[in-house]
Amino acid sequence: MTGLAHAMILAAGRGERMRPLTDHTPKPLLEVHGKPLMQWPMEALAAGGFTELVINTAWLGEQIEARFGARHGPSRLRYSHEGLDFGGALETAGGIARALPALGEIFWVLAGDVFAPDFRFTQEAVRRFAASGQLAHLWLVPNPPHNPRGDFGIDAAGLATDSGEARWTFSTIGLYRAELFAPPLCSLPAGNPLGEKAALAPLLRAAMAARRVSAEIFAGSWTDVGTPERLAAIDRP
Repeated sequence: MTGLAHAMILAAGRGERMRPLTDHTPKPLLEVHGKPLMQWPMEALAAGGFTELVINTAWLGEQIEARFGARHGPSRLRYSHEGLDFGGALETAGGIARALPALGEIFWVLAGDVFAPDFRFTQEAVRRFAASGQLAHLWLVPNPPHNPRGDFGIDAAGLATDSGEARWTFSTIGLYRAELFAPPLCSLPAGNPLGEKAALAPLLRAAMAARRVSAEIFAGSWTDVGTPERLAAIDRP
């Protein structure tokens, strides 16, 4: 079953800090070295054998489906159009809950506006996670200048924590078990039929308190493309 793990690419954000670039183009379609930002992880997922992708959209989401259609290379693409269905983005947990029926028991989630060209999505990572019984496994990165205090820590057992002085930044890349998005941790029903908004961080913190989230450090190239300046920096030859 692990080889069938699906992936969700988060592509619903407005990208306010990227304006005016995102006034007419959704941020995941902004190009880096001749390819849309979100195409980099799409191709990396396919290289790892993960070819069933769900993409959520809101702001200018029709451009994303128009750009990639139902297939990209070996990958089959499905869309969760939060903007069309509910008038706007549902935040991360709300968006995942909305797409949950299409994701299966274990799945990847990552942001379509993060540039991590060195990251490898591997079957071995899925196998380890499936055997662990954890609800989530997160990849953390060294803190960038715009997030100096970090997000989460890692204890000696390899579990993610919400305490301690040594903290790292959440890369947005993670493996998840559908159980995380079900009661008692999450009150949203699968499919999120009412389109309720919900953030991911409170769910992760609750699961961390129960010692059900593992983590590791990713030391490769990673950029949260949150400003035009960061986009320009990674697009230099």
